[in-house]
Amino acid sequence: MTSYLPEHQAALQDAVSGIATKFDQEYWTEVDAARRYPSEFVQALTDAGWLAVLIPEEYGGGGGSISDAAVIMETLERAGCATAAAHAQMYTMGTVLRHGSEEQKRRYLPEIAAGRLRLQSFGVTEPDAGTDTTRIRTFARREGGEYVVNGSKMWTSRVQHSDLMLLLCRTTRYEDVAKKHDGMSVLIVDLRAAIESGQIEARPIRTMVNHETNELTIRDLRVPAGNLIGKEGKGFRYILSGMNAERILVSSEYIGAGLWFIDRATAYAREREVFGRPIGQNQGIQFPLAQAYANLQAASLMRWQAARMFEEGQEPSFEVNACKLLSSQALWAAANAAMDTFGGYGVAEEFGVERRFREARLPSIAPISNNIVLAQIAHGTLGLPKSY
Repeated sequence: MTSYLPEHQAALQDAVSGIATKFDQEYWTEVDAARRYPSEFVQALTDAGWLAVLIPEEYGGGGGSISDAAVIMETLERAGCATAAAHAQMYTMGTVLRHGSEEQKRRYLPEIAAGRLRLQSFGVTEPDAGTDTTRIRTFARREGGEYVVNGSKMWTSRVQHSDLMLLLCRTTRYEDVAKKHDGMSVLIVDLRAAIESGQIEARPIRTMVNHETNELTIRDLRVPAGNLIGKEGKGFRYILSGMNAERILVSSEYIGAGLWFIDRATAYAREREVFGRPIGQNQGIQFPLAQAYANLQAASLMRWQAARMFEEGQEPSFEVNACKLLSSQALWAAANAAMDTFGGYGVAEEFGVERRFREARLPSIAPISNNIVLAQIAHGTLGLPKSY
């Protein structure tokens, strides 16, 4: 495990490792084969309070920092767990904590911290908008003390296992705003009630990894005006703030997953003998693993820089994008190096490499494509002209 952590985070790492050992490779292989949600794993994290680590103590949470949450995610992934089943509850806290009203915090956060409510879903992407979030069409019309919402969302995950959802919608249509980022608002949606009433219809999307995600159709969904986060029309900025937390946490997952590949591959390379010597003695095995490990550690440093800035109240746009880019690239390199190390055994289910190899491909395109990240760095950081 990471040796340079502060004492309290090293203790946190040890405690989280204790939970992770209860969910071994056999458990994750079964969950993946059955394409089912790892309810036991998520419940264990909930009961231990790890999913509430970012909620302040005054609301019943752990009062931890984004760095603490990053340690939790990295530790779980390095132990072989699939944290995508639960991570949204951590990073959605960024939007609620920074921009929610005091009434909203007191209403929802203690219930989430106690495990009586789950906030696992984030409705942003749409079929015809993709990564151009400003083009979303889901529209919320104000009627007295309510918003009436109609539209659709894609790639909305964990809907079947969440009580609440953060929903990004337009309250002013794209054609009627002076700036394309204006006119969007964030609503807290009672997801359970909306599905039961038929106001939201969820259709599961089967993917190459066991990542429960859905297409949503929203018909005349009624949301109390008191569930609006912050000011009407300023939701895009709130979502970006939450996404900064998301980038830090998913980068920590990628780093942990990459280190899992390195751990497994180096152990196998020391033990596996071909032509009378360990395959780890060959530079063709050594160098890709060494390069991937160096890249993971570099990504980790950028991750800690982004976390420090976030904790100081800054909006570290470049840093969060860079750590997501670097960590996803390093993860994919580690996955390929591990697959080459294991050879034919890498595609055998019993070693766990093939499952995690499939999972390692997704971070290059989600939650945001690395090409979009590069464009954002080119335009926003380097000041280069846009190509469109």
